[in-house]
Amino acid sequence: MTRCRLCGSAAMESVVDLGATPPCESFLAADQLDRPEPAYPLHLRVCTDCWLAQIPALITPEETFTQYAYFSSYSTSWVEHARTFVTGAVERLGLGPDAFVVEVASNDGYLLRHMVDRGIRCLGIEPSVNVGAAAREAGVPTLTEFLSPDTGAGVRAEHGPADLVVANNVYAHIPDVVGFTKGLRALVADDGWVSIEVQHLLTLIEENQYDTIYHEHFQYYTVASAIRALASGGLTLVDVELLPTHGGSIRLWARPSEVAGEPGGRVAEVLDREKAAGLQELSGYTEFSARVAKVRRDLLRFLIEAAERGETVVGYGAPGKGNTLLNHCGVRPDLLAYTVDRNPYKHGRFTPGTRIPILPPERIAADRPDYVLVLPWNLRAELVEQLSFVHEWGGRLVFPIPELSIVEAASREVTA
Repeated sequence: MTRCRLCGSAAMESVVDLGATPPCESFLAADQLDRPEPAYPLHLRVCTDCWLAQIPALITPEETFTQYAYFSSYSTSWVEHARTFVTGAVERLGLGPDAFVVEVASNDGYLLRHMVDRGIRCLGIEPSVNVGAAAREAGVPTLTEFLSPDTGAGVRAEHGPADLVVANNVYAHIPDVVGFTKGLRALVADDGWVSIEVQHLLTLIEENQYDTIYHEHFQYYTVASAIRALASGGLTLVDVELLPTHGGSIRLWARPSEVAGEPGGRVAEVLDREKAAGLQELSGYTEFSARVAKVRRDLLRFLIEAAERGETVVGYGAPGKGNTLLNHCGVRPDLLAYTVDRNPYKHGRFTPGTRIPILPPERIAADRPDYVLVLPWNLRAELVEQLSFVHEWGGRLVFPIPELSIVEAASREVTA
């Protein structure tokens, strides 16, 4: 990568190099195991002019999202998060039966179904054919398209301007930041609102969340860099909320620049936190690579020692972030016998690169392993409760991020 995709600067500095991995959602069918598997460099750099952290755009969104393995509705806590957001947005913006709401990257309708339940006119824009079909089957109107300025203008011409445009966990997934942002502006009414949720680079750095670096995520935002990105499409940040989702996210509330006015006090507070953490100078990034290496060493040490003791370790979940972790650490089935996932699409498939079998969740209770390595650590509270049955036979839960910790019982935890 020679130039920043947001500001065009050549002032790019390395943050962490994770080697080369396959795309994190390219799960393998059994008949693909003897075929070559492409892997791409995964090297995070930061632009020292606009401070947007980014990886090279080596795969296209079309390669990843035309058929997609992730269905949001399989996470109970995420559906509840969406319901809470809808309730708050309706109250905050006074959305009624005459309102129009658009969600970009609407997945399987996990969020807009709450708008449908309230009788609010809405439309999802979802590029994945299979996931969008699931949304329509659930009664959520969904357009199968990638967002561009032309797509935004077309939706506006057909349906009218949107009072609210929602873009949750997609702003990192598009290499054309400027074009996507202009698409958001094309959708939203001239006096409307845009709400964006995206992982916060501050917590990614502070909490060693390096497994959320993968090829689907082209960039990683601070509030400071998000302000620059929004401005590129004619939007201005007016408020920000700090969220616990995905290990730490920011909810950006933006409006067309002509009507935005001055930002609220929370924007200045978060900017001050980012500055204090050194994220607007190189000092905030220099130690990250060493802390990532420690996560790798600790996990491998645990898995190797468990194997030498004859203990069984299996995984829970097959999220994209888990595949970054497994590939970076070089974990294979000799150390992790299998992983399970609630999504039946993944059953009978294998994790990219590491070739670990993915089975239905019922296998854990049937096999009674000694340890369950929880790969979607961002759902920790939900999964500690959901997997509490593992303790019935003396099994333990293992969380690799931000540091290796072992939950021996519901009330006891050991940190490595």
